[in-house]
Amino acid sequence: MARAAVGGAPAPDRVRLLGLDPGLRHTGWGVVDVSGSRLSHVADGTVSSDERRPLAERLVELYRGLVAVIEEFAPGEAAVEETFVNKNPASTLKLGVARGIALLAPAERGMAVHEYSANLIKKSVVGAGHADKAQVEMMVRRLLPGSLPARSDAADALAVAICHAHHRATQRAWMQPAAAIGRRAPAGTRP
Repeated sequence: MARAAVGGAPAPDRVRLLGLDPGLRHTGWGVVDVSGSRLSHVADGTVSSDERRPLAERLVELYRGLVAVIEEFAPGEAAVEETFVNKNPASTLKLGVARGIALLAPAERGMAVHEYSANLIKKSVVGAGHADKAQVEMMVRRLLPGSLPARSDAADALAVAICHAHHRATQRAWMQPAAAIGRRAPAGTRP
């Protein structure tokens, strides 16, 4: 299930992010540490369900597998790829329930969960919103030296984590000026 480079929680000045690529057969997961603008690979893998079992049991398998990943690597935040609508409504619905599990597992553990579209993830990692899987995997390996995801689901999950790291940094940069404004003394008062 897990392929790890480093276990345990990150140093206090870092944040650990969990990226999830939901799927009913295989849900990819990837864990990265972020320190400033530096990203480092921690672990990646997939949680799989047995397609011979009823849907409810498959969802339990995914949930328990994701909880085990969260407990092992102790991420501080999670990011999940949004569901795209395809031509087969039944497939879209099944992907949607698997995505629900991917949202539930970290949220239930008190983590902030962020969602990103597939195009935004690809654009953040590759620079093009319609990049193919091979391009995404190549850039993941380039951005996270030492990562060798065995499955495309795991590479996609690492891409979700990378996307969140980039957008998280931008969000924090925007928040700093707003926080500074909030610390200013109100008009008409003296310091």
